[in-house]
This record gives sequence, structure tokens and C-alpha cells, in this order.
Amino acid sequence: MRGLALGISAGLTSICLAATGWASDQKRSLYTLDNVAGLEVINTKAETATYLGRKAVRLLDLPGQAKDDVAGGNTIAVVTGTDFGSGTIEVDVAGAPRVGADESARGFIGIAFHVQENRKSFECFYLRPTNGRAEDQLRRNHSTQFIAEPEYPWQRLRKESPGVYESYVDLQPAVWTHLKIEVAGTKARLYVNGASHPTLIINDMKHAESHGAIALWIGQDTDGYFSDLRIQ
Repeated sequence: MRGLALGISAGLTSICLAATGWASDQKRSLYTLDNVAGLEVINTKAETATYLGRKAVRLLDLPGQAKDDVAGGNTIAVVTGTDFGSGTIEVDVAGAPRVGADESARGFIGIAFHVQENRKSFECFYLRPTNGRAEDQLRRNHSTQFIAEPEYPWQRLRKESPGVYESYVDLQPAVWTHLKIEVAGTKARLYVNGASHPTLIINDMKHAESHGAIALWIGQDTDGYFSDLRIQ
């Protein structure tokens, strides 16, 4: 279900091939993620895969892999050429703890946006898929998360504003999950699996009105798949 472990190259790997699978017009862009062309891959390795019947890009975080300070140690794959301010991002993701991960692994997976040129500054919505149906209600309440790196990681936000930047939503690990992110100025909303109402509302994004690249994002000990990224 999660596949074989990948050999991970430390540091920054830049993939500068022509971005096949990319279609765009003035209103909407689609990146099918059926290849790794056009991705700037940081602190992991990207490969194409077929997962649950769909072509996808796979990112994997392994124990002990060296993390370059690029992106502040985060594991991301930047979609080169994107410059997103306000609008809508949609993507399908499937995240689970990697094979051999300990019980603290959650399968963290999501989308970073407003990624700056230094790759350290960005905002991000992500999921903790193993929390969605946990028997512990407090874990369920931490199923989704907003962060603003590097100043506002999840630990600071949870300590200073408990429950404000994370929420519950029904999730399962290792299955395709649809995410929609709406951004308008300093406000953002996360919708999960086609829901008509947002799962998480952010009224004070920490980087004010910003713009920057979009990136695929995974957390510690995650085996993650991404398909059909749409930007509008």
C-alpha cells in the first residue's frame, strides 16, 4: 500500500525539465502530477507512481535523512513557475506513516503556498490522517493544521492559541483525499473531500497579504502521494 522505501538524497535537488502535464490559461492552471518535471525538490526525493489507480508524485520522509537548512528543514516540492496570491488551490492527496514509523507518526500531508525565494517562508494547510478516526477525541481535534513558517510552527500556534489553527475532520490514512484551499488577502479556508462548508477557517494569516510559489508538503515519517493540482 505504501510501496518500497526510496533512497533519499539529502539537500536540494532541482529538477528543471520542461513541465509536461501542465496546462494553463488566464484563469486556471492544472498540473496533473504524472511526472516530476517542473518540481524543485527539497529534503526528499520525488518519483512518479501509480497509487490506487491514479498517476501521482510520491514524496517519502525516511528516518535519519539529512535535512538541508533550505526550507528550514521542511520537506517540500515546489511547483516551479507558480506565483499565487489570492484564489483557489485544489489537489488530491494520500498520506500515511512510512513503513517502520513509530506510533507518533501521523502521515502529515498538505500544500504550502506563498513560498518565498528563500524557501523558508511560507504558509501551509496539512492533514494528520491517522487522527481522523482515532479513539482519542483530542487527537481527532488535531486532524487539520495551519502553519506559517518559520515564525509560526504548529507548536507555537497550539500553545498560544489552542484550537484556533487546527480542527477535526473525518480522515483515513493512505486513501485519496481532496483538498481545496481558498485564499483572500489575509484570510484562508480549508475544505476537505468536497464539503460545502470549510473544515478550518483562518482569519489572520501571519504573513499578511503575500504571494509566492506553491509546493507539495509532507511531514516527518510520511509516505505521501499527490495528484491533479489545480490553481485558480
